[in-house]
Amino acid sequence: MNPYLDPQRIRAALRALNLRPTRGMGQNFLLDPGALQTIVAEAGLRPTDTVIEVGPGLGVLTWELLERAGRVICVELDRRLAERLTDEFRNRANLFLVQGDILRFAPADLLTQAAATLPYKLVANIPYAITAPLLRHFLEATIPPELSVVLVQWEVAQRICAGPGDYSVLAHAIQFYAEPAIVARVPASSFFPAPAVDSAILRLRRRPQPAVKVVDVNALFRLIKAGFLHARKQLGNALPGGLAALGVAIPRERVIMALRSAGIDPQRRAETVTLVEWANLLAVLAESGV
Repeated sequence: MNPYLDPQRIRAALRALNLRPTRGMGQNFLLDPGALQTIVAEAGLRPTDTVIEVGPGLGVLTWELLERAGRVICVELDRRLAERLTDEFRNRANLFLVQGDILRFAPADLLTQAAATLPYKLVANIPYAITAPLLRHFLEATIPPELSVVLVQWEVAQRICAGPGDYSVLAHAIQFYAEPAIVARVPASSFFPAPAVDSAILRLRRRPQPAVKVVDVNALFRLIKAGFLHARKQLGNALPGGLAALGVAIPRERVIMALRSAGIDPQRRAETVTLVEWANLLAVLAESGV
């Protein structure tokens, strides 16, 4: 049984550290054994696996990972928590702990420093404030995780898994690299302190190849972002202004022609356009010299 999954122990540890959990750092500690076991089960950990955990906090999930994986790399921003974890797990030879901001560490560098084997998995209770940049940080890395099982805000998980009619820049950014699925909803009462919203256990399976083939990924997402800058407008009106805001000036008439050539009705809105359609539009614009 996980000795760290104890509300009294968590409160005592926070008092000893003189630490008040802050929303800005996403310090909401998981207390729900059912949710914890679901995360571990979805990760499908084996003794040969390498795992990266972001924001291990007081070690509730860390303990489970150390029990199952061959190498666990933890990155903790809070120095007090990092020092406590180092002491708590000092006898665990399979732990490699780094204190710092995960967004400043390339996954490849962490793996090299830890002398870890590939592939690896990302398993974490992600701080809400950095969910989108953190997921993109890993998925766009030179060495991305083969599987990610993470706790995120319920609404964010829904956005990531959205389909036509509800697409967003974030949905496309994640679905370009991975196949997302919501595994379970985790109520706010499962955490201490309880956040204002529910969470979700989100699974991301890395695609062998990106969802669409494009010559320039940055150009694709620049185009998508331009379409969503005025998302409530029809694309024929929204896209010229969005492109201009990003430094690409194209007359409205040419944009409408390109949309039609790509098979996209100019009266549609950005949230209805698929990745395949965005890629087709990018190819049409490239052919016209844009």
